[in-house]
Amino acid sequence: MKKITDIKGTFTLHNGVEMPYFGLGVYLADNNNEVIDSVHWALETGYRHIDTASIYRNEEGVGQAVNSSNISREDIFVVSKVWNSDQGYDQTLKAFEKSLDRLQLDYLDLYLIHWPVKGRYIDTWKALEKLYNEKRIKAIGVSNFMQHHLQQLFDNSEIKPMVNQMEFHPYLVQQDLIDFCNQHKIQYEAWSPMMQGKIFELDVFKNLASKYNKTVAQIVLRWNLQKGVITIPKSVKRQRIISNADLFDFEITKEDMNYIDSLDKHQRTGPDPDNFDF
Repeated sequence: MKKITDIKGTFTLHNGVEMPYFGLGVYLADNNNEVIDSVHWALETGYRHIDTASIYRNEEGVGQAVNSSNISREDIFVVSKVWNSDQGYDQTLKAFEKSLDRLQLDYLDLYLIHWPVKGRYIDTWKALEKLYNEKRIKAIGVSNFMQHHLQQLFDNSEIKPMVNQMEFHPYLVQQDLIDFCNQHKIQYEAWSPMMQGKIFELDVFKNLASKYNKTVAQIVLRWNLQKGVITIPKSVKRQRIISNADLFDFEITKEDMNYIDSLDKHQRTGPDPDNFDF
């Protein structure tokens, strides 16, 4: 198990960059006070990792919050993603500049390919490699890439992705993919760790929450971290942002970790990376 210490703790990517293993997701947060307040509350609580994307249409708000916080830019790990319609070599380079402009930042800590768009993601990756080599991005990675997508990338690139951000929760563990990523030193990261809210309806998690005297969300997020998976729960509520981060005063037993793993049903709440049309 990778060492889990506190809210500012990191996992080391294969290029040596330290990536905070706990962060704030801002999917569906409005590009106004909603996202600005969320990021401010997260940073005040101790979060040092903020995950956005061009398709979220809130990069301006995220950048405003980062730039107006009293925490230095170097201490905040900012992530964005290139959207499907912007993929391809030249388009990706342009999309990156637009993201930086909206964020009002000089560099990104991590830039991801949002989805493996057939016939385009190799060229998109080559653009990311160029930006990485120019030191415009500290780390580059992918999102929603299955093993065969990653293999194709390996066969056609110089640099292996540092991160793979996937839908990940107790009903979609994909242990084979986690093992493959670990084998290639690609850091696994979760999106939708709460199964889009469905996790709160499951009795098994209510029971575990009661056993550990924690919330259901805290159990799930702690399970993520103990599996060595970076997690970025989304919230726009101050108390939830604070509560989600209260993960560092308990540990889930090996038996309960295995039990949560055993709930895997290969069940997605989001699109299938092998069958999407957007």
